[in-house]
Amino acid sequence: MAHRKLTFPMPARADVVFDAFHYHEWRCQWDSLVRRTSVESGAPCPSVGATTENLGAGALRALSMRTQFVSYDRPVVAAAAMVGQSFPFTQWAASMRHQEQGPHQSLLIYTYTFQVGPAALRTVMEPVVDWVFVRKTRQRFQRLAQFLAVRAADIADWQQTQGVAKAAAQKVTP
Repeated sequence: MAHRKLTFPMPARADVVFDAFHYHEWRCQWDSLVRRTSVESGAPCPSVGATTENLGAGALRALSMRTQFVSYDRPVVAAAAMVGQSFPFTQWAASMRHQEQGPHQSLLIYTYTFQVGPAALRTVMEPVVDWVFVRKTRQRFQRLAQFLAVRAADIADWQQTQGVAKAAAQKVTP
């Protein structure tokens, strides 16, 4: 089973990074790994128990994955696990944890675990799939950081108009 933790510095507050990833209206502008992503209920972002459909893009166009969110605590952590199977994955789960690092800076900590199949080919396939996954994940979050370097203020403004930032602040305030 492949398991890894990757850390990415981001040029924006944790709540901005969180929303840039999870709100589909922002994600479709930067995410190079999916050509379309949606919450099956039609919601603009996931929630605990929500199932999402993620259709691959580019060289990974054939990869389609359904995930169910097991954690969604904006802006701290979100975690999901694959529903069913999607070749080459027989199991897949990941989490994103966000930590503030200073004004307009945060860390995105991405942890994943997966297993590939068929079982008879696992020892040969898994290292190759892991290598590709790490490479694509680094490229993906580099694109997110580049997007945020230009658009973080737009997302923060959008949060204000949507009341997203206010709702999160009320959740945190004792």
